[in-house]
Amino acid sequence: MAGLIGKKIGSTQIYQSDGKVQSVTVVQLGPCIVVEKRTKEKNGYESLVLGFENIKESKLNKPVLGQFKKRNVIPLRYLKEIKFDNINEYNIGDEIKIENIFKEGDIVKVTGTSKGKGFQGVVKRHGFGGVGGTTHGQSDRVRAPGSIGASSFPSRVFKGQRMAGRMGGDRVTVKNLKVVKIIKEQNIVLLSGPIPGSNNSLVKVNLLKKK
Repeated sequence: MAGLIGKKIGSTQIYQSDGKVQSVTVVQLGPCIVVEKRTKEKNGYESLVLGFENIKESKLNKPVLGQFKKRNVIPLRYLKEIKFDNINEYNIGDEIKIENIFKEGDIVKVTGTSKGKGFQGVVKRHGFGGVGGTTHGQSDRVRAPGSIGASSFPSRVFKGQRMAGRMGGDRVTVKNLKVVKIIKEQNIVLLSGPIPGSNNSLVKVNLLKKK
């Protein structure tokens, strides 16, 4: 296993070799800096803590800044832990780029935070069809949730009942996306299909299967 963190840039289309158009998502991946190593002897498992995007020292508090100075690593805005099979090949302070992990044709999974949609009703949040039509004067019941529980028994509303509430802003993982193209000079990778999150949001890309 291996992966990198980066930012979602947006969506576009590219032409394939057979002339067909393919929808892709543009992601800026890395370069990432190794900030910390988690070992089996100390932590019980193996992984790397990667940092992404430089940040001014004045924007960090002293405890966080002290962790970077302790390891002689430049301050970084985002930190994520990613499992690596070969952590011995990396040292603290090493820079990892796209071409070190991914190749065109690889299969990956992407984890991000979905777009927040605020407080939504049951029709948009759960796909309800509403109570009924607008006949017989029911002008205010088209998008209503309907009954939420029984009467005398059990005399309460069951937990987990689908109702209106906050929608979006969840951690979402999309699997089996293909690395369509890699642009090394700009640290850009094109992935087949959509990924969660708004533009410029943080994403984590993990390698599932090599070409």
